[in-house]
Amino acid sequence: MPSSDPKPTRVAIVTGGSGGIGGAIAERLAADGLSVVVHYAGKAYRAEALVARITAAGGTATAIQADVADEAQVAAMFDQTETAFGGVDVVVHTAGIMILSPLADFDLDDFDRMQRTNVRGTYIVDQHAVRRLRDGGALVNFSSSVVKLALPSYTAYAASKGAVDAMTLILAKELRGRDITVNAVAPGPTATPLFLDGKDQDTIDRLASMPPLERLGVPEDITEAVAFLAGPARWINGQVLYVNGGVV
Repeated sequence: MPSSDPKPTRVAIVTGGSGGIGGAIAERLAADGLSVVVHYAGKAYRAEALVARITAAGGTATAIQADVADEAQVAAMFDQTETAFGGVDVVVHTAGIMILSPLADFDLDDFDRMQRTNVRGTYIVDQHAVRRLRDGGALVNFSSSVVKLALPSYTAYAASKGAVDAMTLILAKELRGRDITVNAVAPGPTATPLFLDGKDQDTIDRLASMPPLERLGVPEDITEAVAFLAGPARWINGQVLYVNGGVV
C-alpha cells in the first residue's frame, strides 16, 4: 500500500539572490513550491525585500548573508539552511562579479578580486553543494555566453566563466552513482543592472541586435531554463546550456 505521507517540500539555495537574475530565479522557484534561501553578499535590504515579496505571494523564503569565497561562511549558510528547512535539494549559484577591460590594461587587483568571487566562490559553493544535496538534487552553476563569443574587453571575465564550465563538466562525472545533476546556464546579453552598468545606448542597441530575436534577454528568460534544470530535467546532466536567444 503506498505511503500517504506527503512528499517533503524541496529546498533551494540561490546565491546572488539579491541580484537581477538571482532574484528572478528565487521568485520562480518559490512560485514552483520550493522553500528558498536568498543568499546575498552585502545588500541586505534587497534580499529582505525579495523575501517579503515571496512571502506575500504565499511562498517560503529566508535571507542569509555569506561571502561565497569564504569556506566558513558558505558552510554556515548550508548549516542554517538545513536547520531552517531540513535539507537542501537545489543549489543555483548565480553570485559573481564582472569587471571589463582589455587584457593589456586590466588591473591585476581587479583580476584577483574577480577570480576570487567567480572561480574560488564557485568551487567552494559547489563543494558544499555536492556534500549536502539530497537524492534527486540539482546543482546549477552560472557561466556566460561570452566564453565562446570572445567579445573584446571580456577576457578576464570570460576566463573566470571558462573555469566554471570546466568545474561543471567534471563535477557531473565525479558524482557518478548519485542521483544529482550538475549543469551550468550560460546567459547571453540580459537586461540586468550588472549588465547595463556603464554601457552607453549605442552599445546596448548593438548587443540587443546580436540574437536573431533582436532583443536583449530578460531575467525571466533565464529562470525558465533554471526551473527546468532544477526540477523535471533529470536526464540533462554535465551540460552548459546557452540561454541567449540564438547568439553564436
